[in-house]
Amino acid sequence: MQAAPVRATAIPSFAGALRAIESMILSGGQQTARRNAWNSVLEDRRRAKDRVEAQRVLDSAASGS
Repeated sequence: MQAAPVRATAIPSFAGALRAIESMILSGGQQTARRNAWNSVLEDRRRAKDRVEAQRVLDSAASGS
């Protein structure tokens, strides 16, 4: 008895499927603009998190603990 053949193609991820749909709906420039906007949102979130952490350190240093 032989084993079943191995499937060579990967099952696309949900994100990959969304990118495929996006490429059909949006032109290249719109895709780039959307991705740039999303990257800006992520960078703003990272900076906000860093500000909160810096404030926590400053408050801790000011209180002497």
